[in-house]
Amino acid sequence: MASPPITEMTERAREIFRRVVEGYIESGQPVGSKTLASDSALNLSSASIRAVLAELEGLGLLAAPHTSAGRMPTDTGLRIFVDGMMRVAEPTSEERAQIEARLSEGGPVEQALQQASALLSDLSGAAGMVMVPTREQRLAQFSLVPLGQGRALAVLVGEDGGVENRVLELDDPAAAGSLEAASNYVTARLAGRTLGEAAQMMRQEISAGKSDLDDASRDLVERGLAVWSEDADQRPVLIVRGAANLLDEAALGDIDRVRSLLDDLENKQSVSALLESAKEADATRIFIGSENRLFGLSGSSVIASPYRDREGRVVGVLGVIGPTRLNYARVVPMVDLTARSLGRSLDKLIV
Repeated sequence: MASPPITEMTERAREIFRRVVEGYIESGQPVGSKTLASDSALNLSSASIRAVLAELEGLGLLAAPHTSAGRMPTDTGLRIFVDGMMRVAEPTSEERAQIEARLSEGGPVEQALQQASALLSDLSGAAGMVMVPTREQRLAQFSLVPLGQGRALAVLVGEDGGVENRVLELDDPAAAGSLEAASNYVTARLAGRTLGEAAQMMRQEISAGKSDLDDASRDLVERGLAVWSEDADQRPVLIVRGAANLLDEAALGDIDRVRSLLDDLENKQSVSALLESAKEADATRIFIGSENRLFGLSGSSVIASPYRDREGRVVGVLGVIGPTRLNYARVVPMVDLTARSLGRSLDKLIV
């Protein structure tokens, strides 16, 4: 049976349904008729409330877990509540100030992304997630630093202050003497370019014999660039903070579900694919439980919002993942505000 829209439910049914959902979100426990009857605002007997609860269960909006006399919302019920009944709680002035302060501290882009993920986790009590921007940053410096024992450290510095490094094996120990020449050659051609742009130009120069590098230095340049040309699947795509928050008291009663969720989070490519679907959304998107295949088994919800650069282009997505009893009314506007704040912060970091 298809669930009726909110407008087709009686006022009594809507009010009892709303109280069950809000009570479940607050406590994580099923809500029983005795609890509802004790609320003088309803002015209904336990018998009357039980009849309405049974009706809502028959419509697929509520469920009675195990042998509990209480009811909890189904994924369908939560969707109807979120779309038609939720009373959004805008972030307080203190929360707004905290978000703006933590995302305007400066530093490398990576630091801002980590701050956003940790911030979402702290404010929601769940796990925060931020997709790394897909845009190629402009680079400022390239260095090859000797490590000894036939190894060197290839270091890239971005114009935003971000630093990445990887170890390069040196087949010829004598090549260590050419590290400085190779570093200077690459850095001179990086200014204001992406790595892809600089690499293409340098390879053309080397193949055309237009560089003044000796054989050892040319080999170092080629190999130094090669270590940054790994498949995109090997690069970080997602920053997750606060996964331990998912192990709350209520979750420990269903450890298999939590284990499934943590396994899903370990597979960051799959999580990123889900967040990718929120990239073109005009507003914050909410994925509830079985509505998404990835988290259907773990009974979790995802609240996600794209963040944009100064031109309004989407460069990534951030969000929160937690149990289906997330406080949607509070978390949804918080995710939206964090996305907008992160976008403004990145404008100051990405030239």
